[in-house]
Amino acid sequence: MTILITNDDGIHSKGILELAKDLSKLFDVLVMAPDREQSAVGHAITLSNPLRITKVENSIEIPLFSCNGTPADAVKLAIKVLMDEPPELLISGINHGANVGASLIYSGTVSAATEGTLLGIPSISVSIDNRLGGDYSTAIKFTELIAKKVLANGLPEGVLLNINIPDIPPDEIKGVKVASQGNTNFNDFFEKRKDPRGQEYYWMTGAMVADDSHADHDVTALSNGYITITPVHYDLTARKFLPILNSWGLDNLWKADVS
Repeated sequence: MTILITNDDGIHSKGILELAKDLSKLFDVLVMAPDREQSAVGHAITLSNPLRITKVENSIEIPLFSCNGTPADAVKLAIKVLMDEPPELLISGINHGANVGASLIYSGTVSAATEGTLLGIPSISVSIDNRLGGDYSTAIKFTELIAKKVLANGLPEGVLLNINIPDIPPDEIKGVKVASQGNTNFNDFFEKRKDPRGQEYYWMTGAMVADDSHADHDVTALSNGYITITPVHYDLTARKFLPILNSWGLDNLWKADVS
């Protein structure tokens, strides 16, 4: 079986290399990722610039490739250019820093897995709750276990698994919790600075604010020491609002305006 590994931290990130090294003992592995960090680029794809693929020399004897595009670009290029047959599984990770709550909207890691899902590939995204990387051993072991589960059981059409792993000793992890996407927002602000030439620029900073009142939400469960698994669908339709919107009589709105 072939597994495609990608991420948004770049081809040289420790998380992607350690995961590839481990999974290559069990599967045929191909790695394709951006040539630099692409965190928080969301599901951007490159339309106006040429894309280039570079083979990356390495000591772990695994096919490693980088591209000058986004995480979604990397997935498209790997599947449509590099691979003769689609992979049986796509894994995006191991990402530095959790992807919970509103982070899923911005995350290049989750978007890479979403692109795999759009292309019909069972896909998972995996993040460790430490922006500096931390200890990958637990995350790698769990990724191996969940990869086997997904390969054995498959995933519904349009669904990916978003996984977050606490950066704590294995014996302190309380278990695995299937969790909903939590309620979070970002308390952002911009620091105004000056460069050496006296020109003003702005640097965004701030912190994520989370509603931790729901034990079954990803952000709460992760902070409580659980590995979280959230099934994510790329269909963004607000289905509960459909009948309300239909009740507005919008079918006659344009006719009434132009008559």
